[in-house]
Amino acid sequence: AATTAAPAPEEAATEADHLGDGSLGYVRVEAGEDIQIRSLNAISGDVAFLGIPNQRAVEYVTGHSEDGNTSVGPFGRIKGWTTSIGTGLDDLCSADGGAAAAQMIVADEQVVGVIGTSCSGAAAAASPLISAAGMVMISPSNTSPSLTSDLAGTAGSNYYPGYYRTAHNDLYQGAAAAGFAVDVLGVSTAAAIHDGDPYTQGLAQAFADAFEALGGTITTFTAVNKGDSDMVPVLTEVASGSPELLFFPIFQPEGDFIVQQVHEVSGMDGVTLMAADGLMVSNFMELPESEGLYFSGPDLRYGANRNQSLIGSNADAFVSGYVMSYGEKPSAAFWAHSVDATTLLLEAIEAASYVDDDTLVIDRAGVREFLSNVRDYEGLTGLLSCDEFGDCGSQKITVIGHGDSGDVDGSLANVIYQYAPGGGSLGEGSLVVPAPKPQRGGTLRYAI
Repeated sequence: AATTAAPAPEEAATEADHLGDGSLGYVRVEAGEDIQIRSLNAISGDVAFLGIPNQRAVEYVTGHSEDGNTSVGPFGRIKGWTTSIGTGLDDLCSADGGAAAAQMIVADEQVVGVIGTSCSGAAAAASPLISAAGMVMISPSNTSPSLTSDLAGTAGSNYYPGYYRTAHNDLYQGAAAAGFAVDVLGVSTAAAIHDGDPYTQGLAQAFADAFEALGGTITTFTAVNKGDSDMVPVLTEVASGSPELLFFPIFQPEGDFIVQQVHEVSGMDGVTLMAADGLMVSNFMELPESEGLYFSGPDLRYGANRNQSLIGSNADAFVSGYVMSYGEKPSAAFWAHSVDATTLLLEAIEAASYVDDDTLVIDRAGVREFLSNVRDYEGLTGLLSCDEFGDCGSQKITVIGHGDSGDVDGSLANVIYQYAPGGGSLGEGSLVVPAPKPQRGGTLRYAI
């Protein structure tokens, strides 16, 4: 575990007892210098509500603040050395943004690893560069299956060694959303809209595949372009298929336009609307037009969960500190995943390093070795275990019902359905309250 003060010489790890074989090279941190990691998240534009809480969680764990001040964070020092995140980098929630930031990161050979990206599209472009440099990247909120695997042993098209995530794989979320639609809502026809990026298209496809596997029919599978503001044409296309449900796992501002324009389109008034975690942000949920939607996303019921690397830190304590520091609660769902991602990276550096005279030596291969062998790590988000493709998340999914744009916290707590790995090929649910068990995975928590 990390220490809060410089160790005595006899306590320092030696070259013989650190993880790694040197195959990816070493980072040497001289006395008085900081260990360098980076935060790469969406911190500007319409999706800043998703990335800013991620970056602030990294700042919290490492002892940094938005104004650049540095102290020893709750994780403590690593063998006497403090950690710096430098200046927070912006993935712009785009491939171009991810690639540009990754090029800046890999140009600095002192950087050990990255917490990010926020968006899967940015990760698809950043990951090959980070991997080739021998670094690691741990994402709190990437969920596209293409970044890890199909959960059946085949690597995704955008998987590169050194990539990990504490967020779920959207194959689970797609199965959860489909199970909710069929088993709870009782619908047999659905449409899906994506915007062409790895997250939105991957989740829409996962939902469609799972929905059809449950006997449902996908009436329309279509896309909008990022930057589109007129959603009437795509909604008219959806309406022509007469679906009972529309699943649209996209981002702002396109998601805003859909809920604001859906009632302008003949045939859409009776269609149930369901979004996902990309829109599970306060800026969207505060729109009056968002009322009545269902959202699939990560299970936010952290309860008494504690991060094993942080003394006395449960979710409530973190949120209280967050409010004191920033004057608001986290605006999106993945802040706790970012806490867990950051502590995993710091624990990996701790395990893969040793002190040589006055220099901390970090074995890059050892950092990957630690992360690839994480088993039952106690995080704020639950027990984390990393598979061979970097999926480390608890994979627990819920569906919430959003009834009041003036009470976003109440909606986030309004869990209707839950889904977790186990049982069948992907997962199954468990009863939360006494009720007839659904025919397939998941559970009904509240009457609808």
